[in-house]
Amino acid sequence: MIKDILLVFILLAAYLSPAAQPVNILSEGQWRGELVREDGNNIVFNFEVYRKAGKTAFNLRNAGERLTVDDMVLQGDSVFIRLPFFDSQFRAAFISDEEIRGSWIKRLADRDLVMPFFAVRTGKKNIRFKTVNKKPIAKVTGRWSVTFFNPATERETKAVGVFQQKGALLTGSFITPSGDYRYLEGVVDGDSLKLSGFDGGYAIYFTAKINDGQTISGGKYFSGAGVVPRSWEAYKNPAAALPDSLTLVNLKPGVSPKLSFSFNDVEGVPVSFNEPGFKDKVVIIQLLGSWCPNCLDETVFMNEIYRKYKMKGVEILGLAYERTADFNRSRISVKNFMNRLKVTYPVLIAPVAADDPKNVDKTLPQLEKISAFPTTIFVDRKGEIQKVHTGFNGPGTGAEYERQKRIYIDIIEDLLAR
Repeated sequence: MIKDILLVFILLAAYLSPAAQPVNILSEGQWRGELVREDGNNIVFNFEVYRKAGKTAFNLRNAGERLTVDDMVLQGDSVFIRLPFFDSQFRAAFISDEEIRGSWIKRLADRDLVMPFFAVRTGKKNIRFKTVNKKPIAKVTGRWSVTFFNPATERETKAVGVFQQKGALLTGSFITPSGDYRYLEGVVDGDSLKLSGFDGGYAIYFTAKINDGQTISGGKYFSGAGVVPRSWEAYKNPAAALPDSLTLVNLKPGVSPKLSFSFNDVEGVPVSFNEPGFKDKVVIIQLLGSWCPNCLDETVFMNEIYRKYKMKGVEILGLAYERTADFNRSRISVKNFMNRLKVTYPVLIAPVAADDPKNVDKTLPQLEKISAFPTTIFVDRKGEIQKVHTGFNGPGTGAEYERQKRIYIDIIEDLLAR
């Protein structure tokens, strides 16, 4: 009798042991995910699951970009995935090793944005949009003048579309005054254009009708869970351009261009612009946010700049404006951002939220405003502001990215030569 009771306890302990619980695992290979919108215009994305050193991870794919996602917890029939940037995550349940369903959660300042999602394994094929095998009626490769219309505000926004089409495959981006929409990927199916992008921050989907090789009409732009899409249209224009990003922000009249400030770094240590390490140096002040996708692209480039020009007399200071003024919350996000991108220059935390209407008055009163993030301030050896650049066009824009980098380098070398 005692032996029977002991046997029951042994079996029960084995059953309740975490090691004995069945654990699903994401099957290796290509996956196709969809963020579910109420209007049925789901935002499609792709990722590739792999295993390294016995650990499951995946690459989030958008055109030529691969974002490594390796913060993943598998527990019974559930999986919890923290995305590397932008304070967002997936929480899902396994339907099988080749299908999961759950929610994408993006943490905002005062609430969480929650969207249902599902993902299925597509094997070795990277499938984003299914085509009906219609031959594209035109090739849209090139530069386009774009007009977006927001029905909520009844305002138009000018943009530039840069597209590269190979057969039915379409990649590219839209460039706006505040930066680009990063890597977009999709198809041209007959007269239909479809592009989407998802990096944990941006969750966007564009559709339109291609009239011919010169005009696009009937466009819709779906963003996140937003109910009302924006509309857009475009015409081909090799000379399409936006206002000079070096003239979008000005200094306040009558205010000294000489900088003087002190803010805490991610460890809570005050760092002053007046410290000896910045004296007689060309200093780049990068106004960023860990929530900002364009800031990611600029930070990657800033790392390159710092490696190349530090020994020539250039310093970089990041100043992060986060979703709230809560320092402890901000430091976690900023520190993760810095670690992921291997940032070696100091990043300070502004004591105001990014959307505070007085953010510039409370931090950098020399500026009239902060029009967008990132904004980049170029300071000469005297500590005086010489140039202010708004926005950043990243590698998803191709040639525009190379032009953007050249602008920065020319400014830096000019300041070093003075």
